[in-house]
Amino acid sequence: MMNPRKVAVIGCGFVGASIAFALMQKGLFSEMVLIDANHAKAEGEAMDLSHGLPYTASMDIYAGDYKDVADCGLIIITAGANQKPGETRLDLIEKNVGILKSIVPQITATAFEGILMIVANPVDVLTYAAQQISGYPVERVFGSGTVLDTARLKYQVGRHLDVDSRSVHAVIIGEHGDSELPVWSGANVSGIDLNHFCELRGHFNHEASMERLYEEVRDSAYEIIERKGATYYGIAMAVARIAESIVKDEHAVLPVSVELQGEYGLSGLALSIPSVVGKNGIEKVLEIPLNEKEKNALLASADQLKAVIEKLTLN
Repeated sequence: MMNPRKVAVIGCGFVGASIAFALMQKGLFSEMVLIDANHAKAEGEAMDLSHGLPYTASMDIYAGDYKDVADCGLIIITAGANQKPGETRLDLIEKNVGILKSIVPQITATAFEGILMIVANPVDVLTYAAQQISGYPVERVFGSGTVLDTARLKYQVGRHLDVDSRSVHAVIIGEHGDSELPVWSGANVSGIDLNHFCELRGHFNHEASMERLYEEVRDSAYEIIERKGATYYGIAMAVARIAESIVKDEHAVLPVSVELQGEYGLSGLALSIPSVVGKNGIEKVLEIPLNEKEKNALLASADQLKAVIEKLTLN
């Protein structure tokens, strides 16, 4: 039987280990299995994490293998090549699709009936690939999408306006990558139109400010990678937020990467789109209002990803 409070993290690099740490601190799960091609690395991470359990919720954390995932409620795949300085997420495709092809069949060979979450990059392409390779229903296979990008946008807007970023309501959609786009037309601060709130804070050059903030969000991963070699804390917290919505059946609206089936007139790819997330995975992909410029940018982002997907060999 599926245990909704059992999670597996596949890939114990910086991202996987940080996700495991974030999940442990949240106390969402009673059992967590860590899997890595380097089993000793997974054992070391499990030991290190377990030593902190006296100060958090009770949980069984251990290194395992694919036979241990059969009853998981959630599997998180982070395994993949890291993005190097000067390399785009799309540059990682061939390497990481190959890694995915080696992982997913080992999951499908078990009786796994839970949710498969992709975190490895390029997340939108790999989410689509994982669904195609696994054959699982689309609502059970999705990626971390632009949940982190959206947090970055809220943070930057909050700094710009000197306001708590939790009061900022805005979203990044499209590719988790260079063609992503902010939905400025629907952005607000606690229900107050963003432009109006900007003026209340003494900011009037809206277009220039929005472009600057967008560029800061889009390029932030590159900036971090240039300075410290990798990004992992932000994505760990984003994944923990998604996991929380699943375990608690929150029906939260989050911009996860989902395979589209006609939404926005698109299909045959996965894109990061606000969706209702609960215990069974994706409940509803939302077609949020977009202005003409935003619609065109979303379609352009989709075209870029479809061109990549068409070159993939997934079977």
